[in-house]
Amino acid sequence: MKLPNSKNLPINKLSSVFSSTSATYKFYWFLAILELVEEGNNNISKREIFSRMISNSWYTVNYFHVSFGKQDLIQDSVKAILKIEGLKINENRNTINSVLQKTTKIETIKILNHFDKNVPHWFISSWFSGNRNQIYSLSQNFDHGCLYRLEKDFIEINPIWISYLQSNSKILKDFCFWNLSLFLQKRNLNVPDIPNKISKPSTRNSLAKQTNEYWKLVFNELGAIDCIFTNSRLVFDEKKYALDHFVPHAFVSHDLIWNLIPINKTFNCSKGDKLPSVEKYFNDFYSLQKTAYEIVKSHNCKNKYLEEFITIFPDLNYNNGFDYLRYKETIQPLITIASNNGFSYMKD
Repeated sequence: MKLPNSKNLPINKLSSVFSSTSATYKFYWFLAILELVEEGNNNISKREIFSRMISNSWYTVNYFHVSFGKQDLIQDSVKAILKIEGLKINENRNTINSVLQKTTKIETIKILNHFDKNVPHWFISSWFSGNRNQIYSLSQNFDHGCLYRLEKDFIEINPIWISYLQSNSKILKDFCFWNLSLFLQKRNLNVPDIPNKISKPSTRNSLAKQTNEYWKLVFNELGAIDCIFTNSRLVFDEKKYALDHFVPHAFVSHDLIWNLIPINKTFNCSKGDKLPSVEKYFNDFYSLQKTAYEIVKSHNCKNKYLEEFITIFPDLNYNNGFDYLRYKETIQPLITIASNNGFSYMKD
């Protein structure tokens, strides 16, 4: 994916900024600048940019637990600020930005100011050669066609770039997100669906169809289902049970039926994105899934949700094999990788 071309601007200089990256700083710095220029800002405080670097990476770090690599301090900064400022994992971006721009807590200010050591001047090093002080000095002259001028506490966008940034904002953001996804995927080889973990989704998909078109048939057949975690009896009453992801949605980023089971609704609220013990809970999970599959198939062998099991059992429709070991060998690695990436286990 390439940056939009321009006859009057040195796009090659901007492109070269991203030609070699060992951390996510450049992507998040540029994304913050794009957002602020979109909002009509030309003189932009560094504090505001640093705040958006944190808020834009907030959900990726705190909710999805994606690793940024050992050299990248944004991940550690996000986790530290979460505790220092007493913010929530799913905090609104605007709230995070507001808190970080107004905070007087020395620890938070120190974390934000750390990014000033390298990010602002190295981002425009394609235009200039030299050390930090030299780049600051050379950036004062817009004749170089540089993206912005550096000051102690703010940057000023070069007027010749403003129209380009505003008119191509969506494409430029997509460029950042695409390359950021590639960067993070290399550091999270076994983590699924990295592109959809770059930012917080506007809404989670409803599980109403899976409930009414699949699990309702099971409830109707059995009358009640035992929650595998609490052993409580569940009936088809949305006030008393919830459809839950066995492997957390925050890790798998999908709603495939083979990972969904009804559980006690009160327990679901406390469970959150905790990991279940495979040793303790998989047997009951497998038994319930196998029973549900057989019931739904007996009612309607063309039920669309049955097809989702083919991702685990490619030949399921041919030999009707709902193999225990194959299922476990699908679930176990997902749980292990999620744990390695920072998801915690449920407490017994």
